[in-house]
Amino acid sequence: MSTPLYAVTVPVFVRTLTNLKAVLRKAQAHALEHKIEESAFIDARLYPDMFPLPQQVQIATDIARGCAARLAGEEPPSYEDKERTFDDLVARIDRTIDYLRSLSEQKFDDAETRAITRPLGGQPHTFTGASYALQFGVPNVYFHAATAYNILRHNGVPLGKADFLGKLD
Repeated sequence: MSTPLYAVTVPVFVRTLTNLKAVLRKAQAHALEHKIEESAFIDARLYPDMFPLPQQVQIATDIARGCAARLAGEEPPSYEDKERTFDDLVARIDRTIDYLRSLSEQKFDDAETRAITRPLGGQPHTFTGASYALQFGVPNVYFHAATAYNILRHNGVPLGKADFLGKLD
C-alpha cells in the first residue's frame, strides 16, 4: 500500500514550519533577554555565500506552499519577500500554515503521477508528483528550516535538537 502524498507533505510541512516558528520565537526572546539587536540575528548567515535568516525562512515557506499547491493541482499564492523582523517571519509562517491547512486531502488524488515542471539550474525539469514531493519539496523545506535553526544556534541562541523536532507524538 502506498502512502498518499498529502500525508508526507502537508502535515510534515505544517509541523516543520510550526517548529521553525517556535525556534524564531525563542530567538526573539533570547535577543530581548540579552539586549541583542534583532537585526544581529536577522542579518546573520552561516557563510558569506549563503542566504541570511529571512531568506531561509522565505524559501522554506515558498517551497512548502508551492509543493503542496502543485500536488493539489493549484498555483501557489505569491508572497512578497519583505520580512525584516521576527514578527514578520512568524506572520509569513502563519500565512503559509493557514494556506496548507486549507488544502483538502482529496485534491491530492492522483498527485503521485501528476507531471510537475519546475526550473532547476535555469532549465525546466519535469517531475512526477511523487519525485517532486520526495526528492525536491520535502528535502528543501528541511534544508532551509535546518539552516535557519543553524544560523540562530551559531549566533548563540540556546537551541537543541528537540527545538527543531518539536514535541514528538
